[in-house]
Amino acid sequence: MERGGKEHFIGLEWLRFLLGLYIVVFHTLHTYKLKDQVPWLMDMVGVGFFATSSFFVLSGFLLAHVYCRNGELREAATSFWAKRFSNLYPLHIFSLLLTFTVLTIISHLGIPPDDVKATVRFVVYDTNVDLGEAGRASLEHYMSNGELLLNSFLQVFMLQAWNPYYLTFNAPLWSISTLFFFYLTFPFAAPYLMQVKHKVLWITALMLIYLVPPLLVIWNGDYGMPFTGILHRMPIIRIPEFFAGIVSYALFRQLRDSGRDPKLFTRVMMTLFVLVCFFGAIWLLKGERYWYFLLHNGLLLPAQLTLIYLCALAGTPRSEWFNNWSRRLGAASLPLFVLHVPAFVLFSRTEKIFNVFSFECLQNWESCAVQASEQTLSIWFYPLFLLLTIILCVWSMERAVVPTRKWILKRLPLTTTKPV
Repeated sequence: MERGGKEHFIGLEWLRFLLGLYIVVFHTLHTYKLKDQVPWLMDMVGVGFFATSSFFVLSGFLLAHVYCRNGELREAATSFWAKRFSNLYPLHIFSLLLTFTVLTIISHLGIPPDDVKATVRFVVYDTNVDLGEAGRASLEHYMSNGELLLNSFLQVFMLQAWNPYYLTFNAPLWSISTLFFFYLTFPFAAPYLMQVKHKVLWITALMLIYLVPPLLVIWNGDYGMPFTGILHRMPIIRIPEFFAGIVSYALFRQLRDSGRDPKLFTRVMMTLFVLVCFFGAIWLLKGERYWYFLLHNGLLLPAQLTLIYLCALAGTPRSEWFNNWSRRLGAASLPLFVLHVPAFVLFSRTEKIFNVFSFECLQNWESCAVQASEQTLSIWFYPLFLLLTIILCVWSMERAVVPTRKWILKRLPLTTTKPV
């Protein structure tokens, strides 16, 4: 492989695609009420934060690989920011437009009980307090005009992750907001982090720093608002993951350049370590509430770093067709994160309506909507949803995001090389 930004990690392309797909399953599979039939499967797909955190770590790892050379940025900070902004913002806006379109459609369909509440004003407060099904109603909230105006402002400027009380419009878009903050810090932090000595100690220190906020929350017993939202998505709280990814790449590059890639036995042990941590998290999440905060914010960071390191070691296959699709699917990972919710809402309502649709529905839609609400989603159609969502994300990235990104870059101040 070639050095620097020309080296392509096919293993990491597949990892980021699978992380995005895992998030899709995490947010949607529970709708099929499979907990009693296949509890082990629901446990397996119930650790969504592992995928999100891994994605943030991976972002730091890959950006350090692409934009750092000999411990310095290979281009000016303005160039980096322009490229990152033009990559995030079109997808952000596309997701919002899709969300508003879907909300408009389902509000007109009015399938009870949830779709009658479909509006951009509807939110659910973010808390880790177990209120049960009966308590969910107390968490539902309709934003006032002032709240709607404020949160619209936050969305337009990709600042919505800084609202710790609830998620608005399309909930997973908070990840875009958090990534945007990470990107703002990268030109300042990456050159320093790439050159630190004792990299393992730095990674350990970052993990310990990351654990401080959840430990404080647990110490005070603050499992409700706004502390759950702060730990969940506040960019300044989550940034140790991103920084750890940068230092991890510096360590990876140091070991690879010195010919010290881990041998087969070491790789097997690293794989076992990741698996033990993942299944251990599943087990611990069934215990005391504090485990969620600790696992979510720092305790799994060594396993996430190890997973990324292992995938970066994977060789590049000779098949150009395979490599091309690896890149295309990898590029679709971020759209998977932010487009799957409106896609699933539309897919699930369509399935319910198809199950009861007849010409009588055209004359008495209210009765038809009630019948649709009584329909149970079929798990046999779920693979079709996943396939259509992947197609949507690949298409949106290649046909919508990339052309818009090119259009934006032509109109932004851009310096392609770092001034001497």
